[in-house]
Amino acid sequence: MKKHTLPLAPETFYHIYNRGINGEAIFKEERNYPYFLDKYGQYIEPVAKTYAYCLLGNHFHFLIRTRSIDDIASSDVIDQYDQYDQYVSKQFSRLFISYSQTINKTYERSGSLFDRPFRRIPVHHDSYFSQLVAYIHHNPVKHGFTDDFMDYPHSSYWSHLEARKTKLKRNEVLNWFGGQNEYRNFHLQQLDRTLIKSVLIEM
Repeated sequence: MKKHTLPLAPETFYHIYNRGINGEAIFKEERNYPYFLDKYGQYIEPVAKTYAYCLLGNHFHFLIRTRSIDDIASSDVIDQYDQYDQYVSKQFSRLFISYSQTINKTYERSGSLFDRPFRRIPVHHDSYFSQLVAYIHHNPVKHGFTDDFMDYPHSSYWSHLEARKTKLKRNEVLNWFGGQNEYRNFHLQQLDRTLIKSVLIEM
């Protein structure tokens, strides 16, 4: 089994990625972005904590940490370790199906919208965390959406710095970097692509 489709384990950081089937745009217009995040919160918040994200035209990136078995089992949905991956993966499937149904109805299309299976790479080393957060936020520049990642509205960069309510683990991220200034400064440094190569998922 390829590393990007390994079973999801409890209390593990993952770089999660998916894209539109055949490279199709999954966000057709501006209103699709907040709608997708609302659906994401509905289906994924119960099974994972979210640390960073970026939504881009035909794909997205998330940095998550799966919740413990006890956190999920408290709702009586799983009672054994081997059911964990099945349930969490099903939540992602429900997200994609629910969102796809709305897009299909709204834009008069049919069939699958997302590639299958969605990709995931575990982040086992602390040293990768900072690099991966910055990598996710720099993706709009990489793919030509903007010349300055700070100008891009559909990532978590500013959500970490602003005081508005968020479901992101904002304080944990900022504490990891050592505060807002350190967070900002790290994002202005050159990314170490060699260090984070194992947790990058390319189109």
